[in-house]
Amino acid sequence: MAAAAAVIRPPFTISSSKRNSTLLSRTSIILSSTSSIVGCSRLNCMIKNQMSTTKKNASGSRLLVKCMASSSVLPKALLFDCDGVLVDTEKDGHRISFNDTFAERELGVTWDVDLYGELLKIGGGKERMTAYFNKVGWPEKAPKSEEERKEFIASLHKRKTELFMALIEKKLLPLRPGVAKLIDQALEKGVKVAVCSTSNEKAVSAIVSFLLGPQRVEKIQIYAGDVVPRKKPDPAIYMLAAETLGVEPSSCVVVEDSAIGLAAAKAAGMKCIVTKSG
Repeated sequence: MAAAAAVIRPPFTISSSKRNSTLLSRTSIILSSTSSIVGCSRLNCMIKNQMSTTKKNASGSRLLVKCMASSSVLPKALLFDCDGVLVDTEKDGHRISFNDTFAERELGVTWDVDLYGELLKIGGGKERMTAYFNKVGWPEKAPKSEEERKEFIASLHKRKTELFMALIEKKLLPLRPGVAKLIDQALEKGVKVAVCSTSNEKAVSAIVSFLLGPQRVEKIQIYAGDVVPRKKPDPAIYMLAAETLGVEPSSCVVVEDSAIGLAAAKAAGMKCIVTKSG
């Protein structure tokens, strides 16, 4: 089921190349060029495409904010992607961990920032590596059979996850500004909160546990990794979240940072906010 076209649009204009704005019911968030999420002091502002103001951020780029106050009801659930939404993990987190893994195995592979940006169009780390090797050729040290290659990819991904979790545990990748405040505001108002990610479940759990803290983690559901057979842009993970949380997809708001995440939310029939990351 697809959501209404009037609702599913990338939200705040965060650079001169982006348009349109839509936001979480009764929550005022500004997505800035510094990739921060800033919540308002209370969950009482419904963002709609009815009233607009244009501001300039610190760098002089124009920022279009469209909003109006409303008595509209709160969403039943607020669903976050993890990487690039809760934490800016991709460029200096996951990418570095992939490269360190490749170096340890002496595969002669390095993903630079531009290449990794393209690879992010593929959901899931194992799927990302498989697609890359299928395109450019498999390393000499890789096995030849398809089944053995699956095991090879799984072993690479396991090690990459270990290296990534070490970064999280050392708190070298902090939460984006405003994330904790927004989650607290939602929970205080009885809005269910979940994290829905294609990343490894251990890595996502580490981010939630180490960076959001024990008081929040017990209130946040996590859906990650291979919990569903198909990764984003397939809507399966969002449909699973809605089902297990006991809410209708149409009453959920998703916070994403990518085209494939937006497509997944839209296909699930959910409202979606797209925030700039990295």
